[in-house]
Amino acid sequence: MALRHAVLAALLDGEYSGYQLTKIFDVGVSNFWYAAPQQLYAELAKLESDALVTGREVVQRGRPNKRVFTVTEAGMSELAAFAASPVKPLLIRDDLAVKVHASDLLDPEILIAQLHERAEAAAAKLALFGKMLVRLRGDMDEESFLRGGERVGPYLTCLGGLRLEREMRDWCLQTARTLGERAVHNEGKPT
Repeated sequence: MALRHAVLAALLDGEYSGYQLTKIFDVGVSNFWYAAPQQLYAELAKLESDALVTGREVVQRGRPNKRVFTVTEAGMSELAAFAASPVKPLLIRDDLAVKVHASDLLDPEILIAQLHERAEAAAAKLALFGKMLVRLRGDMDEESFLRGGERVGPYLTCLGGLRLEREMRDWCLQTARTLGERAVHNEGKPT
C-alpha cells in the first residue's frame, strides 16, 4: 500500500485541509499507517497533480487561508483498484521487539523501563480509540451501529487499532514482568 491510498481513504469522510488530515492520521489512521505531516502535505500535492483529489482555497477571517481537499472520481477509481489488489502480509518493524529478542544479553532494567513506556503509550491510545468509537457511533450501541451504521469502515479500523494496542500493552507488561522475575532469579549467578 502506498501513502496515497491511506490519504484517499482518510478523505472519504469529508473535505479536509492538510492540517486536519494530520490530526486524522494522528488518531484514526495511525493504527494502520503512520505518516509525518510533511509527507502528508507532499502526498496531497501529488494527489492533486494526478487529479485524484481536488483542492480549493477557503478564505478565513483573522487566520491564514487554508486549502481543503476532496477525493475525485479518479481517486475513487484508484481506491477501488487498490481494494481489488491482493492483500500483502502485515510487516512489522519494531525496535522494541528487537531489543526483547536480544534481552538475554542486555541490561533488563533499561528494557523493562522501555516496555513500561510502551505500555503507557498503548494505554493512552486505547483511551483515544475508546473516545473515537463513541464519537463514530453516536447514540447507537455498537451492535446496532455495526449492523446499520452509515460509515462502518472507520469504526472497524478503529476497533482493529484498539485490539492491537490492547495486545501491545498486555505483551509489554507481561514481558516486563518476565524479565523482572528472571533478573531477580538470576541475581548472584555467575555470568
